[in-house]
Amino acid sequence: MSCIFGPVPSRRLGFSLGVDLVPFKVCSLDCIYCQIGKTTCKTVERKEYVSCEKILAELEKVLKSSKNIDYITLSGSGEPTLNSKTGEIIRRIKEITSIPVAVITNATLLSDDMLKKDLLPADLVMPSLDGVTQAVFEKANRPCASLKAEETIKGLIDFSKVYKGKIWLEIMLVKGINDTEAELNALKSVVKQIKPDKIQLNTPVRPPSEEWAKTLSASKLAKIKDFFGDKCEIIATFNKKGHKAYLKNVEDEILTLISRRPVTSDDISSSLGLHINEVIKYVGELERQKKISLKIYQGKRYFQR
Repeated sequence: MSCIFGPVPSRRLGFSLGVDLVPFKVCSLDCIYCQIGKTTCKTVERKEYVSCEKILAELEKVLKSSKNIDYITLSGSGEPTLNSKTGEIIRRIKEITSIPVAVITNATLLSDDMLKKDLLPADLVMPSLDGVTQAVFEKANRPCASLKAEETIKGLIDFSKVYKGKIWLEIMLVKGINDTEAELNALKSVVKQIKPDKIQLNTPVRPPSEEWAKTLSASKLAKIKDFFGDKCEIIATFNKKGHKAYLKNVEDEILTLISRRPVTSDDISSSLGLHINEVIKYVGELERQKKISLKIYQGKRYFQR
């Protein structure tokens, strides 16, 4: 099941069944805070990176066996909208299930009119926007050379005018990068033009791609939330009480593996046959429960009991 992962507990979507539309790690950005790791193939080229038929065949198998799904989420190991079949995949998912479809995107390709059309059938689009000045865009997101913050913003605004579903805009705040008064004022001005249904503030709570990408304090996040107004929320830690994981006893399996020796996310992924995104979700929950802790050794991130 290389294209499908979960359902996994999501802070924003409840139990989310992930659909991976690109291989690890094909993306138009190389964000300093990325929990998956550094981008290995930075590109803006849209093509069928993973077969549409393969994705749908795997999805149908999972849907037959899993009942506890709140959203089918196009996300995964990079930027999902780089897959040129995104629109067809969304349309065909909606033909086989009534479960709502969400798309998590970095929004860098929304200047493409074809992509705007591709995303129209989705129930929820969750774009990110971390900085509106080119300097911050480059420092936080490290985009492909051809990408400009101004074009990304215009694409988002234009998309919001034609899209009939919900838009939840995520802003990932990194200490000393995009939390200045000037950048926040610029962000607020742009957000008013996008008019999202929600503004969701995030900060690196899982091990980031760069160790120097630091978390904002809870008090500062609260002040920024008030600054953005009533539609703004701080993404809360997911509470999975009353739910069952897609893989039975997956947390116990991870704990058993970690009890033998400290392991990386990649170790867990290969040993248990779990998608890396699934590992990250469960490891994050185990950290929150204080059942495991993180140790950095020679630049690698190890989890231990």
